[in-house]
Amino acid sequence: MGENHFFYRTCVVHLKKSFTMRLRIIVFSAIAIICFVIAYVMKSQQTTQRIIPIYNPVDIDASVVDTALRSVGHGHTIAPFQFTNQYNQPITLNDVKGKVFVAEYFFTTCGTICPKMNVQMQRVQKAFENNPKFKILSFTVNPEVDSVPQMKLYAEGHKAIKGQWHFLTGEKKALYKTARTSFFVLKPAEAQNLGDAGSDFIHTNNFVLIDKNLRIRGYYEGTSEKEVDRLIRDIPVLLEE
Repeated sequence: MGENHFFYRTCVVHLKKSFTMRLRIIVFSAIAIICFVIAYVMKSQQTTQRIIPIYNPVDIDASVVDTALRSVGHGHTIAPFQFTNQYNQPITLNDVKGKVFVAEYFFTTCGTICPKMNVQMQRVQKAFENNPKFKILSFTVNPEVDSVPQMKLYAEGHKAIKGQWHFLTGEKKALYKTARTSFFVLKPAEAQNLGDAGSDFIHTNNFVLIDKNLRIRGYYEGTSEKEVDRLIRDIPVLLEE
């Protein structure tokens, strides 16, 4: 009887220890899962709840805004346009409507800021490679030189993905009108040192972020790796809107 009682007590003790250990494992596992879920939700909320402003002409440096638009404080969107890309294909506003895209103005013979800008733009393309909801539009300020073949050579040199990164040329007046009335990235030449640009205007070094509703959502220093990092972080927020 004594041996049986001792055996019984020993079994009970082992069972209690086993149960306690299992309970601890379950509790610790549950806590770990809960912590993981909370961290994931918080990270998701930070991404989706981050507010990216909407820019209107009144919010922008007046020197790059057409005089007729400088007092506009709401409702600005990119106006219709039609230019020709490096494959001699027409590209219009309809090709980017409902998508997120980045725009810039440059010229292929620029030896100062443009090469730096387009090295950074290659980073942007890489981050969203082949994403059908994201496009890049690079408009020339010097269409007299930047013909379709010239733009194709330049695009190939920057490993532009066909259908995603468009290098656009066309009629000079239309290019400048789009820059001054839609994207706000050209300054009058009389206030600038043109160098070898050979144009009536000079472009800024800004990348312009446009949302699915054709609204301006940000300007980013195109020669700054830090600024382009910020652009790459902002694009997914707009893709999820």
